[in-house]
Amino acid sequence: MSTKTHIPVMLEEVLEGLNIRPDGCYADGTFGRGGHARAILERLGPQGRLLAIDKDPQAIAWAREQFGDDPRVTIQQGSFCELPRQVRQLGWWGQVDGILLDLGVSSPQLDDPARGFSFREDGPLDMRMDPGSGQSAAEWLASAEEQDIAAVLKEYGEERFARRIARAIIREREKAPIDTTRRLAAIVAGANPTRERNKDPATRSFQAIRIFINSELEDLKKALPEMLEALRPGGRLVVISFHSLEDRIVKRFIREQQRGDDFPPDLPITHVQLNSRLRAVGKARFPSAEEVRANPRSRSAVLRIAERLS
Repeated sequence: MSTKTHIPVMLEEVLEGLNIRPDGCYADGTFGRGGHARAILERLGPQGRLLAIDKDPQAIAWAREQFGDDPRVTIQQGSFCELPRQVRQLGWWGQVDGILLDLGVSSPQLDDPARGFSFREDGPLDMRMDPGSGQSAAEWLASAEEQDIAAVLKEYGEERFARRIARAIIREREKAPIDTTRRLAAIVAGANPTRERNKDPATRSFQAIRIFINSELEDLKKALPEMLEALRPGGRLVVISFHSLEDRIVKRFIREQQRGDDFPPDLPITHVQLNSRLRAVGKARFPSAEEVRANPRSRSAVLRIAERLS
């Protein structure tokens, strides 16, 4: 387990967004190494409650080590899309005061070569947030069709050279298995005819494969409507995204729920009749220059906050 210090992104903005009540019920759907969770607990009184969820068994082990003796904390392993089910089991349905999602891969996952998320150090090509569940990246690449690989790279990585890279992967896997991060990174780099300044050519492909392997965008689309129902009126949804695909889903969901029911534009409907479910709390927020200097991994973070209306 990584022992490197994990710096929670936009911590003060998250706490402000959650608008924490000492006796409230909160859910952290992406516990990681608990930086946000710890700060939430510091603001909760004896009657406050926190549900901590993470796919990663290492994160869960850390949560139990740090907070297992705290009667205010419930710890569960699983995707954040299972958060609504856990909330129901706890009897909090429709009563949750705040839900936090800090999306994407965590620093401890990136920093451990054995997890296979990073192209900067060699390691087994895994990329699963839960290594005990589903296909690894290596297993998928060993059998996937060329068009399917290209589609994943294009859709989830917005990779311009998706077809060229997919073709190279198929060609190279015939010579030897693609089972290490360094080998995949070299194949991607070799198939990429251009170089972006300050960006490794493997960045988009690794992102795309990771998102696909962990069903990250599908989980997000599924989870957001159910999380809205889990909140009490006045409860807050706080989401940190790290790339445009995630943020687009969150932004669209908040906008649609704020707009309300889809009536014809010329129909005379009052604001109340629109049945708006959410209110965006301010505009999208970004880390300060100071935070980015202290924690460069925060540079692409986008924070959105919404409040349930009814």
